[in-house]
Amino acid sequence: MRPTPGPLVIIGGAEDKQRDCVILRELVRLAGGEQARIVVITSATEFPIEVGNEYVQVLTRLGAEEVHPLHIVKREDANAPFAVRLVERASCVFFTGGEQGRITRLLGGTQLDAALHRRHGDGLVLAGTSAGASVMSSTMIVEGEAETSPRPGIVHMEPGMEFLNGVVIDQHFAQRGRLGRLLSAVTKYPHHLGMGIDENTAVVVSGAECRVIGSGAVSIVDASALTYANVEFADRGEPLALCGIRLHVLPAGHRFDLRDRRPILEDAEPHRGDEELTS
Repeated sequence: MRPTPGPLVIIGGAEDKQRDCVILRELVRLAGGEQARIVVITSATEFPIEVGNEYVQVLTRLGAEEVHPLHIVKREDANAPFAVRLVERASCVFFTGGEQGRITRLLGGTQLDAALHRRHGDGLVLAGTSAGASVMSSTMIVEGEAETSPRPGIVHMEPGMEFLNGVVIDQHFAQRGRLGRLLSAVTKYPHHLGMGIDENTAVVVSGAECRVIGSGAVSIVDASALTYANVEFADRGEPLALCGIRLHVLPAGHRFDLRDRRPILEDAEPHRGDEELTS
């Protein structure tokens, strides 16, 4: 019987580390609870020691058996047998925030990269916050303008770590006004779903299904039914005309089918207006 790939825990950044810790507590549970062995990869951040120690403290407090920071600061580190051994015995690998391009530049194509894909295919839980969330997809947003309408040239994209295909992820979504740049991204790649994740919010992906946890919402942008766009005619910096794009906004407790591109509403709480109509 073929093994099942492990879940992905994709966090929009600024997750709660002091109070209820809903997201990180769920991460520890998925990783094995009291038997959880978590490796924290700090490649994205300019402060690896401080950030690594912070996650060691909070994940240990939440019950993980072992938490090991792994500081990859040059590509040789990602080919070191020690780094590969840590991943081989881990039940979860967590990518911190920072700059997503540093993760792909330091890890892409290395022995550690190969071990992560192999182990994830065997059931390893993979998680990432902020920049660590962006790298989960096959195509990632590296930088882009915020708080603007969709426009040509406002978003720069590069290959990600390829743990989740067919999705482009953006983080700190509502807090930094990033709908315009996500729309710009999916206009360039309409075969991809856009996934904008608010702060202290996460998507847990298992197979083709994802569920939302945390205090904010996840915005799913689907351009597959796009009927009109003036991308070929609009000058750089000029607002885009986009017609036929679908937008789903899903708070905690809601689920989405990534394969069928539809929300799963069977277990969702009814909208108050629906209750009034049926009462």
